[in-house]
Amino acid sequence: MTDSARWKATVYVGGLASLATTTNIHDAFIPFGEIADISLPKNDAPNATEPHRGFAYVEYEDPEDAKEAIDNMDQSEFFGRVLKVSPAKPPKSAEEGLGSKTAVWEQEGWLAKHAVSEEDRLAASGTDKAAQDDRPDDPMQGLEGLDVAGPKPE
Repeated sequence: MTDSARWKATVYVGGLASLATTTNIHDAFIPFGEIADISLPKNDAPNATEPHRGFAYVEYEDPEDAKEAIDNMDQSEFFGRVLKVSPAKPPKSAEEGLGSKTAVWEQEGWLAKHAVSEEDRLAASGTDKAAQDDRPDDPMQGLEGLDVAGPKPE
């Protein structure tokens, strides 16, 4: 299965109680289809007392099964907590976007989208010169010597 197809068949399950295990999650979500994988991320903080981070990813064999699980399990109660079940979002690349350590304009995706070819640059500079030639004379030109506002006294 390709990565995009895998993410379409994966659901995010949020709001899990600390008592929930992968076995409990498997038992709750198996009625909707064949489960390929369950990921219950552990809490990496050194002073963490919780066994997991309070959410899980359930990957189904078929994307239709994932939709069925979302429809039936969202806002349901599980170990005394209300679950938030939604389609999983693919993880963002650490190399791209605002969270990366490289400047936006140095990233390949940004360059491909915003790069201006030399031909376009020359065409744009040529139109600027033509636009400057078409401008009328400055109406304020020649008034530098005047120090009094209003009509000239006669």
